[in-house]
Amino acid sequence: MLCSRGLGGLRARAAPLRPGRAGLGGLGAGIRARGVSTSWSPVGAAFNVKPQGRRLDLFGERRGLFGVPELSSPEGFRIAQENALRKTDLLVERARCTPPGPQTVLIFDELSDSLCRVADLADFVKIAHPEPAFREAAEEACRSIGTVVEKLNTNVELYQSLQKLLADEKLMDSLDPETRRVAELFMFDFEISGIHLDKEKRKRAVDLNVKILDLSSTFLMGTNFPTKIEKHLLPAHIHHNFVFTGDHVIIDGLHAEAPDPLVREAAYKIFLYPNADQLKCLEELLSSRDLLAKLVGYSTYSHRALQGTIAKNPETVMEFLEKLSDKLSERTIKDFEMIRGMKMKLNPQNSELMPWDPPYYSGVIRAERYNIEPSLYCPFFSLGACMEGLNILFNKLLGISLYAEQPAKGEVWCEDVRKLAVVHESEGLLGYVYCDFFQRADKPHQDCHFTIRGGRLKEDGDYQLPVVVLMLNLPHSSRNLPTLLTPGMMENLFHEMGHAMHSMLGRTRYQHVTGTRCPTDFAEVPSILMEYFANDYRVVNQFARHYQTGQSLPKNMVSRLCESKKVCAAADMQLQVFYATLDQIYHGKHPLRKSTTDILKETQEKFYGLPYVPNTAWQLRFSHLVGYGAKYYSYLMSRAVASMVWKECFLQDPFNRAAGERYRREMLAHGGGKEPMLMVQDLFHQIPIALSSRAPDLSFSSSFVQLYLSPGTIVSVKVK
Repeated sequence: MLCSRGLGGLRARAAPLRPGRAGLGGLGAGIRARGVSTSWSPVGAAFNVKPQGRRLDLFGERRGLFGVPELSSPEGFRIAQENALRKTDLLVERARCTPPGPQTVLIFDELSDSLCRVADLADFVKIAHPEPAFREAAEEACRSIGTVVEKLNTNVELYQSLQKLLADEKLMDSLDPETRRVAELFMFDFEISGIHLDKEKRKRAVDLNVKILDLSSTFLMGTNFPTKIEKHLLPAHIHHNFVFTGDHVIIDGLHAEAPDPLVREAAYKIFLYPNADQLKCLEELLSSRDLLAKLVGYSTYSHRALQGTIAKNPETVMEFLEKLSDKLSERTIKDFEMIRGMKMKLNPQNSELMPWDPPYYSGVIRAERYNIEPSLYCPFFSLGACMEGLNILFNKLLGISLYAEQPAKGEVWCEDVRKLAVVHESEGLLGYVYCDFFQRADKPHQDCHFTIRGGRLKEDGDYQLPVVVLMLNLPHSSRNLPTLLTPGMMENLFHEMGHAMHSMLGRTRYQHVTGTRCPTDFAEVPSILMEYFANDYRVVNQFARHYQTGQSLPKNMVSRLCESKKVCAAADMQLQVFYATLDQIYHGKHPLRKSTTDILKETQEKFYGLPYVPNTAWQLRFSHLVGYGAKYYSYLMSRAVASMVWKECFLQDPFNRAAGERYRREMLAHGGGKEPMLMVQDLFHQIPIALSSRAPDLSFSSSFVQLYLSPGTIVSVKVK
């Protein structure tokens, strides 16, 4: 998952951030692109041992989070925020006084950069830092910077300085394509924020945006909040499956893999039981988004959110989802019949298929049919081996190596966070990846990528190095045992590292379009593509070694694992279609014709096929409604593009260096600085692929959207 945030006209595109220059930065400051460090160590070994502790440095100063000096304490967020706002005032004045030209775009980008480097860092800290004081300070910084950004989005003088540039055709024609696109993106963000409205309505738009930020934060926290019930309400023989506190049982998830059907049923019904406050928060969030969209001139929030994406509008998205659902339906029915058969075999007294059943029974079918019990695979997938596998892959494909680097005192928020330097064989240091991989109390359960600082070309000619965090929830190593990953965990690691490489390899002039700051329905392409590498024997064979014996994972075990992924793949994808459709309806025409729960019931039965469970409200746990509001379909559409990239570029040889360089040059390097479908066209050269500007036609030139259900299996969805 790519964790996204939403700043307005100076909004970070999809998940950005950066600290890094005098006053606010220390991260990589002063390091030129070809820097080399003798303190780097091999990546595999670094992840298979416990951290050795920070270097004993009695006289060294505490650097602060991510090397930002101010952030050695929670109070530093206020200082960083004040510095950024002072710089913002100066840049706004510069923009107002500068004659229209390329310099206008540079000023806007620096303005965006100065705000993002505080807001996005704070966005990560507010959910991930183990200390409440840091989280609270970061939350306040997010709100403060977010409010300022929304006001800037409706600043008429700032808007007019950009409008003068865009109105001058001769000047615009003289700009390079990336500068022209960035100027247009800034203007687009002004427009969707209501710059065309009168003063009173502009203020109303700002107030709505700030309210949406607050509601989003509250809803997001509520999606992961555990449910507590009195333990006497649960049968005694399943108590040991849950955590206790006094006389209460804590249900913190769905326990979807639990063998005991009663555990799965209880967790599902309790964890998804409606919470009145969370329900009210969701209703207010959806209503506020709709009010904002209508205020600035859109018929629905979905129409506003999809401007600038591959799909362009909700009509295209719904056509895509409906056609995909139709194409999947026959196979989905067969999958459910197979799952129902396994349930009948193991639990004949209660063979009705319920929503808590498919994850468990499909796993049983895979294990039985292909003998892929995870415990057989885990010893071959130590975390260190998997990281070394990524290192090998990136080295062969792109000439990149990953090195572990010792963080300075105060630089990381938890001692088990690892810091990786990403180094190119000829270009030198490209950026840093902080790996927050291990479970801890109060840490969000979702695997995420956060941009902490995006890349950009600075005025002195140096390149501002990108910095990101990858957040997973892996078990800790023990004295005699390294962290061992299931095949699913390994695939998730590859997925998230795909986002990181997108951030590292983007080499845009402007931070506004760096790395993953591109349309959401394209941002998942690099990460989903990495899943194909994670499921290819030629790749897995390079690193899957038994942590004790060094034995390679036998080819037949990898083959069985890959084949097993085809089991119930249609049902899994149908579930994603249901989620994406629900997201579209919630962000469609308002007022909603029914309650969010009634819409959930109706959509689930139509687009998934399993019955709704009374007194549950899964939508209240749908965290993607915040970062991916009206854009959850992006995973499916990105998979369509990623499948084509895999088939055309890497299927024959996953280590093809020429294909890797082409993929970097034509796709990754551009971030959001180029139209996604132009990138796809240029990658494939002879295969013209385009989207009609007059959607609802989703018109790839071949007239097909090809979706891999699993590597080696394609379902073709014809769309006009």
